Amino acid sequence: MTTHHDRQARILADVKAERDAQDARFGIQDLPDGTGGLATVDVADQYREDCDRAFAAGRGTYRHVFLEEVFEAMAESDSAKLRAELIQAIAVGVKWVEGIDRRESR
Repeated sequence: MTTHHDRQARILADVKAERDAQDARFGIQDLPDGTGGLATVDVADQYREDCDRAFAAGRGTYRHVFLEEVFEAMAESDSAKLRAELIQAIAVGVKWVEGIDRRESR
């Protein structure tokens, strides 16, 4: 039986393999963040409210949570806060993949 930690290890290995493939294809890139600004804050607020409404109505999904986290990151201009938001978004993405893997293993 595959355990929770086994699934996470496989997912994180998949993420590492993808990152290695990206570096092999594009090299190490230092691009600007491109985040922050009032427009992105408004969009983040909309996704947060959409997520809250969906869960209050009992119809929340991984999509709601993931998009909320992604757009919170897009709204952030402070590097330390952006990093924290990206980690949250990535963690939700891993959690979502765990859910897919659990469904597929049944």
